[in-house]
Amino acid sequence: MRILAIDTSCGAASACVAESGAAAPIALETLPMERGHAEALAPLLQKLMAGVERGFSSLDRVAATVGPGSFTGIRIGLATARAIGLGLSAPVVGVSSLAAFAGSLLADPRPGVIAAAIDAKHGRVYLQLFEANGRPLLPPRLANLRDAVRLIGSGPVRLAGSAAPLLAAEAARAGLAAEIAGPIDCPDIVAVARLGLVADPDQSPPRPLYLKAPDAQAPENPAIARASP
Repeated sequence: MRILAIDTSCGAASACVAESGAAAPIALETLPMERGHAEALAPLLQKLMAGVERGFSSLDRVAATVGPGSFTGIRIGLATARAIGLGLSAPVVGVSSLAAFAGSLLADPRPGVIAAAIDAKHGRVYLQLFEANGRPLLPPRLANLRDAVRLIGSGPVRLAGSAAPLLAAEAARAGLAAEIAGPIDCPDIVAVARLGLVADPDQSPPRPLYLKAPDAQAPENPAIARASP
């Protein structure tokens, strides 16, 4: 099976094409960025697929990260993945950004807990914990730093994700052995592809995973407020 994986949930626009059983992806492109995913993704995909024999028509499946992460970035990646899947009549699956951050650590099992954490701002993180064999210890959740360290327990813990430095500092204050060992800026796109290849389309829909309301709120219109009953 050949899959196109897309990630725009955090600090990059990334995509790769991978095949079941292959040790390395067929093609891979990553463009670090905090904003501008909407403008960058289509050209990035065109460049990526230009290096793949038979291009888009060779794909059997599409995967995209569902979050948590950037509200705008998640919507862009999922909309693009759905459009490609619709055009190809190929299934589209959603992959957790937290599981993708943990992916490279799951490929290198060691004793202890794996914590994937994304900065949710205002002293909070999106967090998920995994055993070394990949079994989730708890579902994705929003937590403050102190509660996140309490959830980790006695450690040791290996950290990945944009909040890994914040969580490592809080762990150190609590006397917990913590190591930043995985990617920080953006999920491992190869892990997104590998998780997408084994996902059950019925159990992994391409729907956003929002754990909190967006920070940006539409300004209240006084005129509308006065007109309201």
